[in-house]
Amino acid sequence: MIRLVDGESGLSARTIKRRLSSLSGLFGYLVLCGDIERNPVPRSLATRRPGTKGPALIRTPRTLPRILSPDEVHALLAALRTHRDRAMVQAMLLGGLRRCEVLGLRFEDLRPGENQVFVANGKGGHQRLVPMSARFFSSLASYFETERPSASTSEYVFVALKGERRGRHLGDDGLEKIVANAKGRAGLSHCTCHELRHTCLTRLREAGMALEAIQAQAGHRSLESTRLYLHLANDWLAAEYLRAAAVIDTSAAEILEAVAR
Repeated sequence: MIRLVDGESGLSARTIKRRLSSLSGLFGYLVLCGDIERNPVPRSLATRRPGTKGPALIRTPRTLPRILSPDEVHALLAALRTHRDRAMVQAMLLGGLRRCEVLGLRFEDLRPGENQVFVANGKGGHQRLVPMSARFFSSLASYFETERPSASTSEYVFVALKGERRGRHLGDDGLEKIVANAKGRAGLSHCTCHELRHTCLTRLREAGMALEAIQAQAGHRSLESTRLYLHLANDWLAAEYLRAAAVIDTSAAEILEAVAR
């Protein structure tokens, strides 16, 4: 049971919010079944004005995700053992794909002549065309030529290379384990599939890519989600500040010079 009175000491706001969401889902199901009349879990705090939406019941802080430095990226790529693993990591690191989008790639989604991949089932069921580095397609070609089991009939690009599941579609746990093992061999303190995606989008912003273009690359439905990379791109932000500060200093100097005359 969650006690909102004392915040359930020891539990983070995210944990409480997740548990409340699970309870709300259960009661919502019971409402649909006709077992109860209404969902007892409130969606927001009560307000004095009926019919108006109040503030969130549980407020969770929005923290900046971690990204990998260039040296960490180099170490991770060097620790990967197969062309398949390198291609999957590059899809996240160079194209900003989500883990599920990498594993969901089918042969018909690949467009090497255009250096693009088609994401048929992105987050929320949305589709998009994603520009992809030629390095990804190079690793992919090596994987097809030397590693992918010839007997595999899977429509999906990435399959298991050994064991009982050899030739069958690689699952979420498989990719997570590949990244975790490579992280350990590279001696990194942190590295997840999501961090690889964040690293890609942050570097694109630092390189000057427009926020709207990053939004399309990432598959964000709202530009607000993309604005996160304004905060992650420290080098870009610092450069923009210095550029603006130089303009301000120049204007101030001109004003002082005019007053002195």
